[in-house]
Amino acid sequence: MLSQGSKLTAVLLVIAMLGSGVAGATLGGSPADAKPPTAAATTPSASAQDGSGGEQVETSCGATPPENGSDPDSDVKGWENGIWYDESIDVNQGDGVQQGERERIVSRTMARVEAVRCIEFNQSVPVSVISREEFRNREANRNASEGLRKFDNGKFEALFLVGEDEDSLAVQSENRGTGVLGYYSPQRDEIVVIAESAEDLRIDELTLAHELMHAWQDEQFNLSGDELQGDFRDEVNAISGVVEGDASYTETLYERQCGANWQCLDAPERGAGGQLANIGVYLLKFQPYSDGPAFVRMVRNVGGWDAVNALYEDLPASTEQVIHPLRYRSDPPTNVTLNDTATGNWSRVRAPDRPGYARLGEAAVMMTFVYPYYHSQGQTQIIPANEWFDYNQSGNVSTFDPLNYESNYSTGWDGDRLHVYENRNGSFGYVWKLAWDSPQNAQQFVEGYERVLKYWGARQVGPNTWRIADGKFADAFYVDTDGRNVTIVNAPTVEGLSEVRPEVGPVTVTNATTESGDANATTTEA
Repeated sequence: MLSQGSKLTAVLLVIAMLGSGVAGATLGGSPADAKPPTAAATTPSASAQDGSGGEQVETSCGATPPENGSDPDSDVKGWENGIWYDESIDVNQGDGVQQGERERIVSRTMARVEAVRCIEFNQSVPVSVISREEFRNREANRNASEGLRKFDNGKFEALFLVGEDEDSLAVQSENRGTGVLGYYSPQRDEIVVIAESAEDLRIDELTLAHELMHAWQDEQFNLSGDELQGDFRDEVNAISGVVEGDASYTETLYERQCGANWQCLDAPERGAGGQLANIGVYLLKFQPYSDGPAFVRMVRNVGGWDAVNALYEDLPASTEQVIHPLRYRSDPPTNVTLNDTATGNWSRVRAPDRPGYARLGEAAVMMTFVYPYYHSQGQTQIIPANEWFDYNQSGNVSTFDPLNYESNYSTGWDGDRLHVYENRNGSFGYVWKLAWDSPQNAQQFVEGYERVLKYWGARQVGPNTWRIADGKFADAFYVDTDGRNVTIVNAPTVEGLSEVRPEVGPVTVTNATTESGDANATTTEA
């Protein structure tokens, strides 16, 4: 599973991206000042202020190094390949990291991860460093089937993140090329650290610590195994809440030791890495990095590291359970059913080796309401900025749990199912059915959803029926509420709604002017 690199730097990348298109007042400072600090700049007291819990960071899991620094008689936690976790090493990355230096950096970082996470590595992990340009080229050359492309486009269109005229897989590839700082490959048992340029092949110690945790997870729990794979976006994010949450929380504990008890390598200078293709898509995939560490910390505080290790055998079933940790194991998602009733002109889009339908989850629903904030450069706040950002005691965005993926419009999610359709003319539609905990939760979602429709230029043209005449989401929408269930039907035209879902029935258009289109129809809400 790909990791999006150092959590701290990834958060600062998010902040930099906010600042690039959004009024900086919401960020507690000028975007130009949001630069990644070196590892030594963060102290335990600063971490406590940042909302990461303030608990004492122990290295008691690491054996006590002898005063002369001699090697132990056998492998112990906190010592790897002849180097103790508190040992100084002779490294100069000024001219790039050489092979011998790389081995010393990796060994000491492994020892330090052992000390703070109470684990033992049973084998060394190869580490390579590549330039961002090379990584981008690798991402751009990924192949995907046409069925997967159509299906994926339908999912992100339903969330109002990627338009029908865009390629959602290309958007995600471009985001990864910009935002990923390193990754662990279970297939090759290798860590790859990404440097900004071929001339500056240096190792970020925190990124390395994060990815070493993935290597340990793979060693212990098999990251490639079916148990840690997800078929749905919601399931993938939920599993990542543990996998990335554990690695990110360990990285936080590691970072607190830097400058306090350990001498750590200065982090390489990093810019924003380029412009993200779509920050809404990026932030959907960022959710495990924001909520996961807090989820893992709660489990550790209750049951220690043994309880955290047990999570890999009893994973969260949905993003809802990671966003709301008290619902873990107590609120499984409803298995939403949805029959195909589309007419003969329409057929289901099915991606190869996929279930044939999507479950998007609470985190994805939340992004539908958050994305207008970024698209409008902060002018539209369907979710108020002070509810979306988590601020620490200093008034800055927290680096431990920076974003709040719950709202009145998305809380109460209990399950969903999305079917994507294509007609003979190559046009697309979808049916998205969502189950909620109560009729009140369903009504709150519809209230927020209608605000999103209006933001993208929709006008109500009939009972429960909306039409966006222009723009990348130009389509017709039917929104039906039945108790605690909401069903959204999408088609290119109002007439097409009953073709995709005959239950809609004929719609009498009551506002014909909307159907003719209005290029200035977007309503901006303060």
